[in-house]
Amino acid sequence: MPSRWLNRLTNLLRGLPDAEGPEALAAMEARGCTWLGMARTLDRPTEVLARARRPSPRPPATARPRELPVTAIKTLIRDPYAVYAERILRLRPLDPLLPEPDPRLRGQVLHRIIERFVRERPAGEEPGPAEARLMRISEEVLGQEIPWPSAQRLWLARIGRISAQFIADEALRAREGSPAVIERKGALDLRTPAFRLTATPDRIDLLHDGSVHVLDYKSGRPPTEKQVDAFDKQLLLEAVMVERGAFPDLGPCAVSRLSYFHLGGEGLTARIAVTPQPIAETQTGLTRLIAAYLREETGFTARRALESVRQAGNYDHLSRFGEWDMSDAPAPEDLG
Repeated sequence: MPSRWLNRLTNLLRGLPDAEGPEALAAMEARGCTWLGMARTLDRPTEVLARARRPSPRPPATARPRELPVTAIKTLIRDPYAVYAERILRLRPLDPLLPEPDPRLRGQVLHRIIERFVRERPAGEEPGPAEARLMRISEEVLGQEIPWPSAQRLWLARIGRISAQFIADEALRAREGSPAVIERKGALDLRTPAFRLTATPDRIDLLHDGSVHVLDYKSGRPPTEKQVDAFDKQLLLEAVMVERGAFPDLGPCAVSRLSYFHLGGEGLTARIAVTPQPIAETQTGLTRLIAAYLREETGFTARRALESVRQAGNYDHLSRFGEWDMSDAPAPEDLG
């Protein structure tokens, strides 16, 4: 966009034909073209570079991860290149120069509030006092962890909107059982292939009938049943771990319920249908998936099966996404 001064100068000279204004403008433009030509010459590339191909690196078997958390399995299915960049190259996204109350921080704080509420719950607490205690804990945690007053008020209002539903659900869960695992890490060791799966569940309740209820708190929208069937296997993988005794405080138990609680919207609980069949199928699928990615002929393809083309990844710039698109075939590359 030309500056206002340049526009005024150009219009003025064009409007002075009797004072040789157009000739002065032409001479000025000719002198400018000399400098513009030199600038274009400096910017002209000396060689033409081919566009990057869709990467699918194949590191040696000894460099491939032998341990992953359940949250990384979804990434391994959707965007294996991200697992390669994070777990093999050990690259992490930099923190922003100017911190802001982003969704990741919101999720961490909301989880901390719920964890403290559940841990400190007295026996026989009535709904009214429980809701007041939830809001008091929320104010304390937000005041300690969030330095943005506007974000504090917005997030506190969000908790206030779901508090009644959350307390009602908590009362029902208290009648059915009690928390046995809260934010406690567990690990499951597979033999064939040799691999360790880890998880830190938000909560596992031991029910009165001896079975367990695995819960996950979501600050964003919980996955649908179709998404759970296709790739979002977190709760089903945690169910596999529970049934195989991955959590020492609990021991091997049958899983009868899987639920997501939405820490937003109307605060509704989304239950995932669970029977022995999907749990067994998840364990079989996990074994097959891990075995495939431990073989050197399997590449960690970039953006292999993302749900949306517009979905951004932390390592898109590293894979040079944009020079290639998701319709391009992967280009396997053996790494030393």
